[in-house]
Amino acid sequence: MHTVTPPNTNKVMPIDWDNIRQKLPTEKTNEQKAKRKLLFRQFDPNGNGYLSLAEIEKGVRDVLQLPEIYERKEVMMRAYQAAKGVANTNKNEVGSDFVEASEFRLLLLYLLNYLQVSQMFDRIDTEGDHRINLEEFEAAIPMMETWGVAITDAEASFNEIDDNGGGQILFDEFADWAIKKVLKLEVCSKVHHTAPKRLNNK
Repeated sequence: MHTVTPPNTNKVMPIDWDNIRQKLPTEKTNEQKAKRKLLFRQFDPNGNGYLSLAEIEKGVRDVLQLPEIYERKEVMMRAYQAAKGVANTNKNEVGSDFVEASEFRLLLLYLLNYLQVSQMFDRIDTEGDHRINLEEFEAAIPMMETWGVAITDAEASFNEIDDNGGGQILFDEFADWAIKKVLKLEVCSKVHHTAPKRLNNK
């Protein structure tokens, strides 16, 4: 596998992706469904069938025991916002504000996806100030090309992502763009720094 070492190697902490995937049962097999059912009950100690953001955070910390995700509040927030209300099987306002059992697989998928996106963001953010400026963005173009994103006009692409026009790309802005581009961090368990690639939808 071709690997790319990002310029901010010392800042981006290596993640055990195999361990994370084992703890996030996102597949549609009977075994994984059974694991999700048990996990949801552990996330939902009061048994009301709904998960609040606070319950999700507690579940990530105490049940999944994944500090890589728990310490990324923005990852949990984005995953929660993306998953809640998608099903809303009870068709009420309460359901739209919480994650139901039928949305739990989506929540786990989004936790994984947004954690991957946060790693991409950190690799581009070489100054470590939680923002991406135009210079950092331009310098990361070769790396982004290995992720399957061809950028011909750096400034135009930067302005497209910089939704509020503040001159800096924030994580939420980058996450919106990255998810739309269907990016996925390709993980190799034998190396710490690997090249992301375009997600195969098949």
